[in-house]
Amino acid sequence: MGSIAEKQKPHAVMVPYPAQGHVTPMMRLAKLLHSRGFHVTFVNTEFNHRRLIRSKGPDSVKGLPDFRFETIPDGMPPSDLDATQDVPLLCYYTKKTCLEPFKELLSRLNSSVGVPPISCVVSDGVMSFGIKAAQQMGIPDVQFWTASAASFIGYLHYRQLIQRGIAPFKNDDYITDGTLYKPVDWITGMPGIRLRDLPSVFRTSDPDDIMFEFFGEEAQNCLKASAMIFNNFHELEKEAIETVISKFKYTNIYTIGPLPLLVAKHVPEGEVKYLNSSLWKTDTQVLEWLEKQKPESVVYVNYGSITTMTGENFQEFAWGLVESKQPFLWIVRPDVVKGNAAKLPREFLEVVEERGLLTSWCAQDQVLAHEAVGAFLTHCGWNSNLESISCGVPVIGWPYFADQQTNCHYSCQKWGIGMEIDHDVKRGEVANLIKEMMEGEKGKEMRRKAQQWKKLAIAATDVGGESYVNFHEFIKIKKPSLGY
Repeated sequence: MGSIAEKQKPHAVMVPYPAQGHVTPMMRLAKLLHSRGFHVTFVNTEFNHRRLIRSKGPDSVKGLPDFRFETIPDGMPPSDLDATQDVPLLCYYTKKTCLEPFKELLSRLNSSVGVPPISCVVSDGVMSFGIKAAQQMGIPDVQFWTASAASFIGYLHYRQLIQRGIAPFKNDDYITDGTLYKPVDWITGMPGIRLRDLPSVFRTSDPDDIMFEFFGEEAQNCLKASAMIFNNFHELEKEAIETVISKFKYTNIYTIGPLPLLVAKHVPEGEVKYLNSSLWKTDTQVLEWLEKQKPESVVYVNYGSITTMTGENFQEFAWGLVESKQPFLWIVRPDVVKGNAAKLPREFLEVVEERGLLTSWCAQDQVLAHEAVGAFLTHCGWNSNLESISCGVPVIGWPYFADQQTNCHYSCQKWGIGMEIDHDVKRGEVANLIKEMMEGEKGKEMRRKAQQWKKLAIAATDVGGESYVNFHEFIKIKKPSLGY
């Protein structure tokens, strides 16, 4: 695009929901916009800003002349905990308190010497105060839905769950009486879906549940945005995207994923490409360990940045990995076990010395791309799903909450690349599913399907591919979107 004088550059202000699974795709989008001539202001919460400094050092947030970091308060009680904050409270406080500080930041940026006028606000799909702030100040607004399009469809039907008397539930019997297995034939764009496959925050008997109200209403708020981006490619979620367009009459949609591939191919080498938004310190030795393993022999285990489990679940996963007889790389966050440290017995650690590696965090996209990895035991967060598809790796899903149940259903039933572990995890089931995935006929078929999806993802992000074209159409359009 050539050199652009700084004052003439379009200026995107980007504000992710303050959790790793939202910060990561927003940073990838920021790098792509910067590579196409945008001045970028990336807005973290003050809490996450401090976490980044602890993780990567103070230089990690210094930024560059045309890629700057700013902060807003999240409204939460003060804390220096080095972990994801309480999610329901975070949802409550960001929605309640962030609008005015964000508007003040936008005003300050627009009056700063040497900073281009703001061309657009790109806010996370569950940070609708970004839409409100932008529209109140006459700035073009964009919502970035960082989860799957299928989960978006699910959330858009939450009001109907209430109207039909399904949720909130009258009591907790629904957990065990088979209710969650009932088919839901009235949701357009999600054929074959059951209640258990919808985003899980509707599973409550509390009419005042924060998460149920928050996600359902934030999805509706997205439809007020001037434009919306999805981190997917059209072929992967065709029905969901077409449903948003036809049923909800929302046409200004851009599918521009998988973002990891788009960034890898189209962001040039340089400081911005290697800006790291990880809130945890990354263990770089895992790649050295993988180099010593046979091709497609390793089970990679990572439950993401928010998932927690009981101590019993943790032990069952550990011994299931042992009984599988497969090499494994297991990411064990310090806060993965509810209320306790993740402790493992000496007998397990002896097994790890022979064929396993435990660490607290890694560069997941690099791990999944390694030829030694043969399967991914995952919580089915959307970033993890897309990264596994991009690398052609099949999944064993243990969904935790929100969109993960939907993503797991699609991986297993629609895309043919996954198996699901029962929520009440048992070591025998873990071992058997790993063996089947790594050595069985079902596993071979899923690996073949995963490779097919990988080819489609690569094609979508190649020059001239659908996601590549959509991204460039997105940044070229004028109001009501980027104004560029």
